[in-house]
Amino acid sequence: MRKPSFLIAAALLGFIPVFSSCSSPSQTKDTTPVMSLTPAPVVIDVRTAAEFAEGHVQGAINFDIESGAFQAKLSSLDKSAGYALYCRSGRRSAIAAEQMATAGFTEVRDLGALESAAQSLGLPIVTQ
Repeated sequence: MRKPSFLIAAALLGFIPVFSSCSSPSQTKDTTPVMSLTPAPVVIDVRTAAEFAEGHVQGAINFDIESGAFQAKLSSLDKSAGYALYCRSGRRSAIAAEQMATAGFTEVRDLGALESAAQSLGLPIVTQ
């Protein structure tokens, strides 16, 4: 008869409600900001190769908008896929986003500067 009195005492002291509330997923609230791009965008760094080597968003590809080969590289991409662009200050990525939209790309986001792009995407900045 000792077990029932233990359960009553545990309930009165609050042990049982604590355990049940911890296991309830409806009680948990995740406030982490997440960029909702599904599927994940192709991340394009439009800076020079030297700038890219100094640090870029993890997983980004480098299409230097000032190299003269930018338009040719765009022709190899799927126009219906999602793309996220960035550069050093946001000037070149804005130009690239406009060129891509003019070329018929439907989902292009200009993320501005390197740091803001990394933060928006939730990805680290890495070096080669």
